Amino acid sequence: MATKKKYWSKEVTEKSNALDLEEGVFISGDPHQIALSLKRSAEKSSRKKAHPFQSAMSMLNFYINRAGKGLPASQKKTLNQAKVELRKLFSKM
Repeated sequence: MATKKKYWSKEVTEKSNALDLEEGVFISGDPHQIALSLKRSAEKSSRKKAHPFQSAMSMLNFYINRAGKGLPASQKKTLNQAKVELRKLFSKM
C-alpha cells in the first residue's frame, strides 16, 4: 500500500500563519499579478510579524527555495520577475 508523503513546505504555503495566500498565486504566468496578490495578502494580514513588503518577499523566496530543482526554468524566471514587481509595488527600488 502506497503512502502519501506529506510535505511541510506545501502546508506552509497553503496555511501560512502569517499570510492568507490567494489560491494559485504562485502558478500565474504573470509576475505583476503574483506581486499584486502577495501585496494584497501581506497588507490584509493581521498576523504578520514584519512589514508587509518583508512578509510578501519572504513568502515568495520561501516558495522559490522550497520548489528547488523541481521548478521549471520558465516558472522560476516568472517568480524572480515577481520579486522585481514586488519591489516596484512597495517603492523599494
